[in-house]
Amino acid sequence: MQTRSGAEIVVDGDVVHKLHRPGTDPRALAIRLGVAARSRSLLQPLGSVPERVGLQWRTRWPRVETVVPEPDCVPWAEAGRLLAGLHGEAVTMRIPHGWPQRLRRMLRSTKDDVIRRAAAELPAEVWRASSPDRPTTLVHGDWHLGQLGRRSAAAPWLLIDVDDLGVGDPAWDLARPAGFWAAGLIPDDDWAAFLEAYRDAGGPAVPAGDPWPVLEPFARAAVIQAAAHHPDDELSAACERML
Repeated sequence: MQTRSGAEIVVDGDVVHKLHRPGTDPRALAIRLGVAARSRSLLQPLGSVPERVGLQWRTRWPRVETVVPEPDCVPWAEAGRLLAGLHGEAVTMRIPHGWPQRLRRMLRSTKDDVIRRAAAELPAEVWRASSPDRPTTLVHGDWHLGQLGRRSAAAPWLLIDVDDLGVGDPAWDLARPAGFWAAGLIPDDDWAAFLEAYRDAGGPAVPAGDPWPVLEPFARAAVIQAAAHHPDDELSAACERML
């Protein structure tokens, strides 16, 4: 199976082999694997050294079940607590997370005029991993509900996929749910459960009170990115409203 990022996934029994997108830096990937191996919030890999396969690099992971795409099955509160936990872990790497680079790759590949114009109006902070006068933490870098996995129904949820793991502003990990909520794609109660659980677990991304002044630019960027990869009337309409 090929993912939208260009990576390839092969499942062999209880082992998942991931062939990472072309151009992946093997040294950065090895650092990310090491962080995941020590993390309480991330799924641990089955090895800390990537294997070269042709011009690409492969890693091995335990097979996990992912979130069932049904409204009653979405663990929003657990997701909030997991992200808060990741953002509270010790920072032992210097690699910036991958959100800004994904935005740039999206701009190079999309031909949609509305998306390109909306991206052109994004503020400067979305083109860098960190923001002045903001917290700097570990950041998943590509968080959405598909990035939750667990070994069994009785096991805790963990964050999966370290391709964009790095250091920067933790608001980025709240960007996609914030943007989808603002676009009307996530119910108010689900967004509130996610945000409340994140805050209750000590998440540093947003201050007390209205989170929107902090999250707004990142939420816009996440909607634009999603609209480029998953054409959807509501996402496209949200991009048009940005203009």
